[in-house]
Amino acid sequence: IELHPFLEQMAEEDDSKTSQVSSRTSSHESSRDSSSWSLETLLQRLKSLDADQDDKFVHVLKAVGEFGTFQRRLVALTFIPISLSAFFSFADYFVFTAQKPYCNSSWILAVGPDLSEAEQLNLTLPRGPNGSFLTCLMYLPVTWSLDSIIRFGLNDTVSCQDGWIYPDAQERSLVNEFDLVCDEDWNRDIVQTVFWSGVLIGSIVFGFLSDRLGRYPSTLLSLLGLIVFGFGTAFVKSFHQYLFFRFGVSQAVIGYLISSVSLASEWLVGEHRAHAIILENCFFTAGILFLTGLASSLPHWRLLFLVGGAPVFPLISYIWLLPESPRWLMMKGKVEEAKKVLCHAACVNKKTIPLNLLDKLHLSSKKVTEASVLDFYSNSYLRKVASVMLCLWFSIGYNYCMLNSQRRDFSANIHFTLLIPDIMKVPARLGCIFLLEQIGRRRSLFFTLLLGFLLCLISLLIYPGNGPSAPSFLLSPQTQASCLLPCSRVTVSGTDLKPILILLVMFSEFSLTASFTVLVAYSAELLPTILRTTGLGLMTLTLAAGVIVALMLVSEDQSFLPSFLCCFSASLALLICFLLPEMQNKPAFDSLEHLPAEKK
Repeated sequence: IELHPFLEQMAEEDDSKTSQVSSRTSSHESSRDSSSWSLETLLQRLKSLDADQDDKFVHVLKAVGEFGTFQRRLVALTFIPISLSAFFSFADYFVFTAQKPYCNSSWILAVGPDLSEAEQLNLTLPRGPNGSFLTCLMYLPVTWSLDSIIRFGLNDTVSCQDGWIYPDAQERSLVNEFDLVCDEDWNRDIVQTVFWSGVLIGSIVFGFLSDRLGRYPSTLLSLLGLIVFGFGTAFVKSFHQYLFFRFGVSQAVIGYLISSVSLASEWLVGEHRAHAIILENCFFTAGILFLTGLASSLPHWRLLFLVGGAPVFPLISYIWLLPESPRWLMMKGKVEEAKKVLCHAACVNKKTIPLNLLDKLHLSSKKVTEASVLDFYSNSYLRKVASVMLCLWFSIGYNYCMLNSQRRDFSANIHFTLLIPDIMKVPARLGCIFLLEQIGRRRSLFFTLLLGFLLCLISLLIYPGNGPSAPSFLLSPQTQASCLLPCSRVTVSGTDLKPILILLVMFSEFSLTASFTVLVAYSAELLPTILRTTGLGLMTLTLAAGVIVALMLVSEDQSFLPSFLCCFSASLALLICFLLPEMQNKPAFDSLEHLPAEKK
């Protein structure tokens, strides 16, 4: 092992001290103490060397320009894909427009071609107790004459044999194109399940690829997925193909989120890292606004994907516009490539990097550092940070989905269930910039979590959701929450409590949105470059797990268990929150050697 010169000198001094001690005393214990002290001192000096190397990289980034034209352009390039990711993520809200179906009974036109649509339905469809036509039954076709049918009527009913018609349909949706009604109505719920299954798989796949191949290729691969599976959804020919494309686009969405957060955080230093991530999240709302406005003006669901997905094609230019992360290049031993991208960034910012700073960029050892997901177990720092973070991501995912299910029960208006909450998220996210600058990451996370969990718990205690449940096919798509599976519908008894409950739910979501925004930026700073996207992928898994658990409990129409789990997860998250180290004004970690040692 090659030692630094001053380490060799220190080792020689320690050996001389050890020999003097051993000559004066014959005790083996004193020799062991001296050797252990020398080894501990060596390790401390090595840690300081790694810290100095990290500081040198920070100095290089500052010489490039902390937030110059290059960095501002990089952050701005993330805005369009983020908005399109929101568009494709929530498009299901508008393509499953509720339709009133009736069995296709055109067989009667063979004997009565001049019948109006109302006369045709009156002769061939049975009525329910309330006098309205039944949607999933029709009278058995007969070979009688029209006069005989009018005179004697039809009695034998069967399920729809020739498909359905939609007389009152104002627009073309997936429901009336693929006949997702009656026995096939449950297929609408599969879409959200398939979408989040893609999120689960995509978080693993893109987290691994981004750490192995780099931020640049994984980002381009996710953008290619948005083009193929996002825009390509407009050309599907069956509902099963639609499910496949939704599965693909969900992987592309989560892949881009993970890769872009890592790329932006590794090009920036100090508070600019958190600011970039927060601004990126704000443009998620821009995508939902774009989706809502476009869906209200287009009469066909295919046009929605065609027009809304068209902006993905200019993203091809990102092949020439996006840079690779210099931190990742350094960790992979590609020092010269890292110097090239840094010099290019300095040129764009009209800065000059001193040659002595560039010459100091080198590998701390001759061997490239390798890391794997197993290091989250074997490394004490990663094990503690990952355990705390996984609990926090699970708690926020669970509580936020519970709030979504409550908000869905209060109103069936799409603007209330989707648009207004996302507009409210913008000030919640922007307010995090002030909190992070004033009180740091850890206290900001604790404060927003405490407020959000308290409001969520109060709303659950007042309104546990123990009313009668209804199957999803009785609910319009607008009433379904932004969760994965069908949730039980609960009626609020007493109109006086409804405004209070709505305010509680809205402010709870406001606080948890701020918590999640802080948590994403905090997680990116706590994880080392060599395992950053792998760690973010694991965090996304636990977020989805919290959502799934919440949906299971709500769908089973339980009242005590959801409130208990909310209280338990929130209390645990608040207790362990302060176990995380503060990262304000601290350099990001690169390799596992840069991680602080845990005290035993």
